[in-house]
Amino acid sequence: MINTKLHQLSKLKLGLSLAATLLMAGCMQTTLSPSTDASMTSRDRQLLANPPYVEAQIPEQYRRHVVDYDRPEPPGAILVDSGAHYLYYVLPDHKALRYGVAVGEEAMAFSGTATVGRKAEWPDWVPTSGEQARLGPFPKRVPGGPANPLGARALYLFQGNTDTLYRIHGTNQPEYIGQSVSSGCIRMTNADAIDLFDRVKMGTTVVVLPFSQSISSGSSLFGNRRT
Repeated sequence: MINTKLHQLSKLKLGLSLAATLLMAGCMQTTLSPSTDASMTSRDRQLLANPPYVEAQIPEQYRRHVVDYDRPEPPGAILVDSGAHYLYYVLPDHKALRYGVAVGEEAMAFSGTATVGRKAEWPDWVPTSGEQARLGPFPKRVPGGPANPLGARALYLFQGNTDTLYRIHGTNQPEYIGQSVSSGCIRMTNADAIDLFDRVKMGTTVVVLPFSQSISSGSSLFGNRRT
């Protein structure tokens, strides 16, 4: 009888141990690796080999993660939560890729629904008059390259046939990821911009939340775990 009870107790402890292990595994936050050289073009490798800026250490919460996602946007859509400095690329099965971003003044002024009307690799930059006044002088057109503020990739957002002048793009200032800055739209690290660019198709729906209406912080809609 004693041996039987000891055996049952042992099985119970083993079951509880396994349950605890599985629970911990289900709550672990998973950070995805940055894009590898294999995902880059030969031009990417050449231009990023010796960038004219210091590679920043991105804080853990702003590195690329797979997270739970229970909003109505369908797989393949993009949600920009500029107030929380996050961009979500929606995956199947109520998951999303979450990227940390820097948010410029132009991004704070735009909200609503748009579509990706143009995609560009190493795009040229045409500074606005405001950017010339604040940051210039610049040439009227700055050629694409690692010193260009648009970085390695850019997604141009349109509403109908009208360019919103709102961009999701790379950066030559990765140290500002996770912050609000004085100029620009939505900035990503060049590795993340390349990763997102390769996933996004022309015509992709992009939902941009008002800067003051962040839903990421403290919301039960998002969980920092991968199951």
